Order: sequence, then structure tokens, then C-alpha cells
Amino acid sequence: MRWRGRAEAVKGRLTSYRTDKRRKPVGVIDLLKRRQLAQKGMSSGKKRRTQGERAVVGSIDRSLFFRIFLYLLFVISSSLFVYAAGNAEARLIPTETAVFVNVLMASGLIALFDMQHLHRVRNGRVALVFGSILLHLALIYFISMMVGGMTQDSSYVLLLMPYAFAPLVNSVLLGRLSGMFTTYVVTMLGSLLAPSVVGMQYMVLSLITGLAVVILTKRVRRRGALLRAGFYAGLVVLLVGVSFELILLPEDAGLFQAMVKKMLGAVGVSLLIAMVVSGILPALESFFGITTDISWLEMSDLNHKLLRQMQLEAPGTFHHSLIVASLAEAAAEEVGANATMCRVCSYFHDIGKMKKPTYFIENQGEENPHDALTPSMSALVIIAHVKDGVDLAIKHKLNPMIVDVIREHHGDSLVYYFYHKAREARREAEKKAGKGLENVEDLPDVNEENFRYAGPRPRTPESGIISLADCVESASRTLTKPTPAKIGALVDDIVSKRIAEGQMDDCGLTLKDLKKIRESFAKTLRSMLHSRIDYPREEDRKTDAELRMAGRPSSLQRKVETPLEKRKSGKQTVKQTVKSAKSA
Repeated sequence: MRWRGRAEAVKGRLTSYRTDKRRKPVGVIDLLKRRQLAQKGMSSGKKRRTQGERAVVGSIDRSLFFRIFLYLLFVISSSLFVYAAGNAEARLIPTETAVFVNVLMASGLIALFDMQHLHRVRNGRVALVFGSILLHLALIYFISMMVGGMTQDSSYVLLLMPYAFAPLVNSVLLGRLSGMFTTYVVTMLGSLLAPSVVGMQYMVLSLITGLAVVILTKRVRRRGALLRAGFYAGLVVLLVGVSFELILLPEDAGLFQAMVKKMLGAVGVSLLIAMVVSGILPALESFFGITTDISWLEMSDLNHKLLRQMQLEAPGTFHHSLIVASLAEAAAEEVGANATMCRVCSYFHDIGKMKKPTYFIENQGEENPHDALTPSMSALVIIAHVKDGVDLAIKHKLNPMIVDVIREHHGDSLVYYFYHKAREARREAEKKAGKGLENVEDLPDVNEENFRYAGPRPRTPESGIISLADCVESASRTLTKPTPAKIGALVDDIVSKRIAEGQMDDCGLTLKDLKKIRESFAKTLRSMLHSRIDYPREEDRKTDAELRMAGRPSSLQRKVETPLEKRKSGKQTVKQTVKSAKSA
């Protein structure tokens, strides 16, 4: 008993030691074990790559205390700018009052922001929104101080303000709602930093320019769209400046020179801001884990190393991925999802099949490798393409959203074909065992869990759309003579089956969205699987020429005229029936 207690204590210490991820010897022990297994021929010695989320970063991103710290930091920093601006020049209201007003407005806007996101906003988003606003306020402060110290004309200060900076950043990275919110914040808080004599003009300029930037950045798929938005924002500043008489018509050479400087300054500052934002956008995307349509469009290049490799090693899978991309992109546009993301993720969703391409029917020739395997082994090979795809995606540093789609596009669904085949083999073996030909204890068990994908189920609308598109495209290959009715019935059956299995429960798609997706799939498949005219061969052409010379109808004319004659005869039959009914 004493030795057993000591053994249990040692075992407990070893278990706690191994589960403590902060100690490095665990990795060394795993390495030694893999090496020993590799020497015995029982392992390749390699470890599958995993997309391990950093626990510390993840906990900080969701921490309520860290979010409160970011909010307090924003309030304190903006108040310091207001205090410094109040001491630098005379104000209409005391500096202490301006600071108090800033604290109240900043607190109210923070509460509005948090309630808008239902108190579940991630801290990375908070840092981006309020960090860009704080940098915008800092630029207002420094431009007011520098330009105000260089000239007494306050119109220069207004025309050289960076009105488009924070609204442009947040609108492109986080969407138009974030851009609108940013516009309101920089308008209200910036009015406390601008010269008091032009406070009202600043608010009008900031609000109109910010709204113009948000409207112009509805769909940004090219970096040139940022420059266009900056140019138009400069024109807005210019027009509003003329209406406020900040830019006057020249009466002499001196005023003409001043007018040119103001016009160039108003447009040039906005263009410069657009160029800066275009340059720092990739860094912001990488740092905050955001992917814009610009980056998705850049990733849609089919010359990617993995896609070129797939085209050579698994051409059937490559063609399947292209069709899935077309289906998913069209459906995503119908329901308002990210269509460009759907296209890119569809390109890469089956890259794991490159490990064993001939085990998948779209890449097979005359021989089927599964004929030499048991159903359970075949299911293992099929299921493994998801893990192999994740491994390749992480190795080639693909976008984390692509990795998620690869992992989720089959959910935890069942490999029906091999599961059914295994059950049939079990029944046949039981019949033989009943006749005494086999031993019942030697029969393999058919466990449904061994024939299921590991999951998880699709967790985003884009992942759900790609999952459905993958199933629909694969099933559409079984249609021998596709018609609109057959295609519609096939799509409805597959989507209904996925819904009944619960695969769409976590992706956020509503029943109304799924109806639109079904209609989009059916429409796209009808255009892809349409029939072609059967052109006559050379022998038929010679025969037709001889028939025409003899004054007889050719084969093509007979094909066209026969349906017309049937229709006419049918119409005559109907008319005769109607006449006979009337006479009766």
C-alpha cells in the first residue's frame, strides 16, 4: 500500500508536469518519443502543424478590464490634448471647462460605442477605432499649433486639417458604420482642439468631409479607390471652404498666390492622407488581424504556388474548386456576405487532396485505389484531407480565415458511402457467421464516429456558403441529363439535408438566406450544365448536300420540322376536340 501510494503521487506529479505548458522539457520529451518511434519505423518523426491560438493574446483581446483600460487611456489622452490646446491660446471658455466637456463627451461616445456592439466588442477593434481617433486628434492639435504659429490667417488652419484620416482608416478596415461613428467623434472632440474662432466652420468641414469619405469607400477593391476617395474629399474641403469664404477670389497678384496655396493645400492634404493610409493598410491588417477586400482580391491570383501545384497534381480537384468558387461567390452576393472572401477560400478549401489525389474520384483514372482498402481505411483517407489541408495552409502561411474554412467546410458530417459500405460488409459477415463460416468475435465493429469528419461545423456565413457549394457541385456531377427541374430538386434536397443534420446551426445564415442561396445555386448550375447543339459530322453534311440537290429535306431540317409538325397536329387535335364538345 505504501509503495502504491508513492507510485500514485509520482504519477500525479508527472501528469501535472506534462500538462504545464510553461515548462520547456515537455517539448523535448515529445521530440525524443517521436524520434524513437521513427527509428522503429512506427512514425515519420514529423508533427502535424496546428493553428494554435496564443492563449495570452486571446485572453487580452476578450478581457473586460483591458477594454476599460483602453477607454480610460483614450479619455485621459484626449483631455491632455484639450488642456494643452487651452493653455496655448486664449479660448472662449476656460481650459478646465473645456477639459470637463471633453470628458463628458468622450464618456458618452464610449458608452454609445459599447452598447452598439452589445458589450461584446473585441479589444483589438477598440484599440483600432479609438487609437486612430486619438492619432487624428493629435494631428489636429499639432497642425493648429504649427500653422497657427506661422500665420495669423485661421483659414489656413482649417484647410490643412486631416479631416479624412480616421474616417478613412476605420471605414476601409471595419466598415461604414465604424467610419460614421469615427466621423462624429472627431467632429465633436476636434472642435475643442481647433481655434475657437473657427470652431463652427471646423465642425461643418469635418462632418461633411468624413461623410463623403465613408460614402466613397463603400466597396474598396483597389488601392486606387483610396486615392480617388482622398481626391474627392479634398474637393469637398475646397468647395465648403469657398462657401465659407475661406478661399477668396483674387484682386491682385498677392491674393491670387494665396488662393492657389489654399486650393493646393486643401486637395493636397487629403491626397497625402489617402496615400499614407494606402501604405500603412497592410501593416494595420496584419497587426489587428483584419482582411480587407483589397487583400482578398490580391490573394485571388491563381498563380499561387499551391494552386499551380494543385493544377498539375490534382487537376480534377482544381476544376472542382473553380466551380465551387463561382457558386459560392454568386450566392454570397445574394445574401450580402463577403463574395471575394468566398471565392478565395473556395480556391484553397480542398488543397489537402494533393497529398493523395488519386483517392478522390475527380482525379481517378481507370483504377480505383479504394478497391484494395477496407471501408474504414478508405474513410480515414478521405477524412484526412481536411487535416492535410490545414497543415499545408499553415505551412504556406495562408490567411487564418482560409484555414478556418478548410477545417469547417465538411463540418462533422458523415462519409455516407463508406459508412454504408462498411455496414453492408458487416451484414454479409454476420450472415456467414450465422452459417458457421466465420467467428462472430472476429467481425469488425462499425462505429459511426469513425466515419465522421472532426469538425467544427461552419461558424461564419461565408464558411456555410462554401460548405453548401462544395456538396452541391459534387452532387451535380451525378446528373446524367440535367434539366432545370432535376437541378432544382437536387439543390433543395442537399440544402435541406444539411439543415436537418444541424450543419448550418452555427454559421448565422437565416432560412431566408438559405432560400436565396438555393435559388442562386440552381441558377448558376443551370448556366453551367446547359446542353449544346449537336453539329452534323462531315458524312452527314455530304448526305444533306445530296438530299438538297435531289429536292428532299435534309436531316437538320427534319429535326427542326418534326417538333413543329407535332405541335401543329397537337393544336389541331385540341381544336377538333373543342369543336366536337361545342357541337355536342
